[in-house]
Amino acid sequence: MHAAHIYSFHQPTAMIITYQGGAFFKVQFGDITLAVNPVSKDSKKFKASRFGADVALVSANDPDMNGVDQVSFGEKQAFIAQGPGEYEVKDVFIKGFKSETKYGMPDDESRINTIYTVSLEGMNLCFLGALSTKELPSEVAESIDDIDILFVPIGAPGTLLPADAAKLAVKLEPKLVIPVYFGDNAALKAFLKESGEEAQKSQDKLTIKKKDLEGKEGDVMVLEAQA
Repeated sequence: MHAAHIYSFHQPTAMIITYQGGAFFKVQFGDITLAVNPVSKDSKKFKASRFGADVALVSANDPDMNGVDQVSFGEKQAFIAQGPGEYEVKDVFIKGFKSETKYGMPDDESRINTIYTVSLEGMNLCFLGALSTKELPSEVAESIDDIDILFVPIGAPGTLLPADAAKLAVKLEPKLVIPVYFGDNAALKAFLKESGEEAQKSQDKLTIKKKDLEGKEGDVMVLEAQA
């Protein structure tokens, strides 16, 4: 009599992405929660959301994006990445690249904007933050490839114009593009037109697994702000 063999297979976990307004996204993957550019309670434009995160990413030191105190809650005390560098937290691999933004700045000034790539469970996410330059710094362009989901900013003073955002998205060749539209529906409409996705309807959230990205080439997904 032969003993029965029991095989266990790793079941891919679905990633759940919700848009919280401004440049703020919540990414959940199993028991891991990421807060990307959380809104501060000092923001005069967007509503802060309070929840516990394992990791908080801050692209620019602005009240619309630096509300890290809002995402350490209960047992979850967020690891905070606030600039260029390499980070590893709970099997989440993060790289931050220096760029610039004019968001919230006078026309003749700019400040550091950090572009983040996040790799977990075989999926690669790229958050452009509040990027204002339509060409990426050469170091960044050479380091970023094989993007599964790209988050591109449009529609806020000091960030990309819709046409420039659409061109950059094409150049980076992601499988899926999520516009970060700062509440500006006119800019969103212009971006969708430039991308040939005018019929795209917004969704409350994106629930996705790696296999769901197969065959996608720059598809656009619009998420409705939940905050």
